[in-house]
Amino acid sequence: MKKQGNETNQVSGMGDSSLNPVVWLGVGSSFAFSGLFYHLYREKKKELIKLKEIPIFQPDEHLLKVLNASPHKRLQYVAVEGVVHADGEPLTSKFVPRCQGVIQKVVQLEHWKYWNNITRTWNSRTTNQKESSNTVPFSLVQPGSYISQVYVKVQDPLEASGCYMEVVHSKARRAQESLVDVVVQGLRGEKPMAMVECEEMLRVGSSLTGFGEVVLEGGQVVRLQAPQDGRSYVLVPSDYRSFMARHEASATMWMALTAVTGLTGASLLACIVSNLLGKRDDRSR
Repeated sequence: MKKQGNETNQVSGMGDSSLNPVVWLGVGSSFAFSGLFYHLYREKKKELIKLKEIPIFQPDEHLLKVLNASPHKRLQYVAVEGVVHADGEPLTSKFVPRCQGVIQKVVQLEHWKYWNNITRTWNSRTTNQKESSNTVPFSLVQPGSYISQVYVKVQDPLEASGCYMEVVHSKARRAQESLVDVVVQGLRGEKPMAMVECEEMLRVGSSLTGFGEVVLEGGQVVRLQAPQDGRSYVLVPSDYRSFMARHEASATMWMALTAVTGLTGASLLACIVSNLLGKRDDRSR
């Protein structure tokens, strides 16, 4: 009799698990995340379709022919991939030997800790102590060409969006504190922790793809600039194929997460239904 009672309790416990709010929460969360990931997948696919509709060019004679045949010698929105070439003397890194570029950004950040009287703890904050930017005129030339006949001058690159700068130097130094500094900082409720120097550059010879408007001036000067129709002016630090491959990988990731979370929710729901049917059969017996 005692053994039979234990078996009955085990069956009852399995049946009750199907009514556990945590289980239902897991089912609902899985389907909710699956819906969210599918929405992100659809949005990424729409973005990919729009990107594939953008004409892609390199700085070559074909681009010149297309521009000469276009109205007003202007292409409203295209992608141009090439290699960065300084039009004059390039910029030299302040920290890395033989490192040259066309855009340079040096930032000094200070990391501080300050006393929070409410939580009675030290909290962190970062302040931008000093920042300087330099740029020189540069163009895109055809990849792999030793002598390029066609140059695409990049107009106002600092106005373009995109993470096209490369970190070439980053160094942190701990703050030096004397006894007097410690006392003063304790009274003020703040103290420096470290100073970080960071240098970013768009290096000569690096691959770059620009999305924007291309115009032909004077029959030979090709210029990439911000579109007049309001579309995004973007610079991407890679060739066009690598850029598209990253977007394809992102779409694949969202699709995979959709499948995983959807299958997880379906599996949990199937277990709940199975437990409910098992409990129903036990009662009918």
